[in-house]
Amino acid sequence: MTPLSPASQKIWELKYRLRAPAGAPIEQSIEDTWDRVATALAVPETEPALWAGRFRDALTDFRFMPAGRILAGAGTARDVTLCNCFVMGAIPDDMSGIFAHLREAALTLQQGGGIGYDFSTLRPRGAAVQGIGADASGPVSFMAVWDAMCATILSAGYRRGAMMGALACDHPDIEDFVTAKAQPGRLTNFNLSVLVSDAFMAAVRADAPWELKFGGTLFRTMPARALWDRILRASYASAEPGVIFIDRVNARNNLGYCETIATTNPCGEQPLPPYGACVLGSVNLAALVTRPFERDAALDLARLEAVARLGVRMLDNAIDVSRFPLEAQRREAQAKRRIGLGITGLADALILCGLTYGSAEALTATEHWLRHLRRAAYLASTELAAEKGAFPLFDPELYLASANIRELEPELRAAIAAHGMRNGLVTSVAPTGTISLVADNLSSGLEPVYALAYERNILLPDGTRCAEPMTDHAFRRFRQLRGDHAKLPATFVTARELAPAAHLAMQAAVQKYIDAAVSKTINLPAEIPFEDFRNIYDQAYDLGCKGCTTYRPNAVRGAVLSDGGQAFRRCGKCAAAARIHQEGCDVCTACGDSRCL
Repeated sequence: MTPLSPASQKIWELKYRLRAPAGAPIEQSIEDTWDRVATALAVPETEPALWAGRFRDALTDFRFMPAGRILAGAGTARDVTLCNCFVMGAIPDDMSGIFAHLREAALTLQQGGGIGYDFSTLRPRGAAVQGIGADASGPVSFMAVWDAMCATILSAGYRRGAMMGALACDHPDIEDFVTAKAQPGRLTNFNLSVLVSDAFMAAVRADAPWELKFGGTLFRTMPARALWDRILRASYASAEPGVIFIDRVNARNNLGYCETIATTNPCGEQPLPPYGACVLGSVNLAALVTRPFERDAALDLARLEAVARLGVRMLDNAIDVSRFPLEAQRREAQAKRRIGLGITGLADALILCGLTYGSAEALTATEHWLRHLRRAAYLASTELAAEKGAFPLFDPELYLASANIRELEPELRAAIAAHGMRNGLVTSVAPTGTISLVADNLSSGLEPVYALAYERNILLPDGTRCAEPMTDHAFRRFRQLRGDHAKLPATFVTARELAPAAHLAMQAAVQKYIDAAVSKTINLPAEIPFEDFRNIYDQAYDLGCKGCTTYRPNAVRGAVLSDGGQAFRRCGKCAAAARIHQEGCDVCTACGDSRCL
């Protein structure tokens, strides 16, 4: 039996443990959850028992981690979707269309799916509404309606709704949008992002004027740099909005010949067309490291490829067994069979291999691992195409001409030409926050270790939160192998110790091998100067990232993770970045050394 830490056990019980309608537990352990999921995802196979066994092996010890909606819903017969999130249809610029789309959003949230919306289709505040003698209230006002609807869904006991609201950088209401969350308590169920075009970035760098327009009508002109400054100062103050480099997203879309992407899912790892769905799962890199902390520690590449191949098959099957809140979502998923196979535990895997997150050696290793992941995932999809058929909208000539596919190894391009692709897009790196917590508090997605020891505020079913002590997976393994008093290697770096350049370098390195996008938050110190903050976004654009999201501690957002509001310092005894002031004492939360003042 796979033992879970107390915190992991609590999260499994809250989020993923199958219970009877009255609340009595049906599953007794995480192994029962794995059995349920493996069996459910094998249903589309001609030999379901054979594949259920193979899927179960991949799930064992968290080697492959399906996204939360799959873990919670697969095999339960509940009226829920296995897709974590969706991008919704374009909102018509009329009252009946707006509220029809509000209904679609409510139905999707009710089944457990997060949603992304581009509100750029709504006319700006003050624009005339013909026929009724009134002016439009603008997209931000309608976002408040969506926010209230989402809060109502939550109050009814459904999974907490997550929403992305995006607006184009040339929309006349863009300045209202970027400051919409400056006031605490406003639009709290939304993540906000600005859709930034290549033309806008060129205008910023040329210090050129920028036109704000809607429906072919020019409303006003302002300096591009002034708008860029407004966007970034809002993010500096309250961690929102993020930015999505939308032209780059579309230019590097495998399916650009048959779709246009308007925005992303709430966490940004899946740029999607209208009604597109996120079908996600992650390979746990930390579980594949052999001889951790030894000189010859390494990632088992053969196992990485084997788990990735099974992951592709499981996610492809999830499309067929999932419910979809809307028929349009089902049609879109079936036509393109888009999946998002990614990674989690990257930072912990690097530590286990003796590498420092963000270093040149770590970047080289990360690219090597991701190259193998991409190879395995694409080959698996071509093999599935040979066995079950390519996705219906596959066009070999146009697909092979797309930017990402042109850069693949000749072996992969030849396989695509010979067999087609089962899945239009294959790879994506999600934040994996909750599933990584269940898996012994792994470092999530491609993020660095947040802290070696900290408290996490866990949302309970009644809406309250409880503080749960957490320790990092790699730190726990080091202590198990080397003892409580062994000095930590310098490779145990945390998010707060990393320079922004290290965050960006890792994001760009991973993005090179991912056909969709990656979810990444660049954690920054509160005291970072604004000019340095601005440079992060410019560098993200120059490095080829598809978006940029930062977090600087601020009074508006608060925190889910807490170390008592202090920055961790290096401990002179164990070398962990885990020493804080606590109740009159100078305490190391890693080794327990305490010096009272």
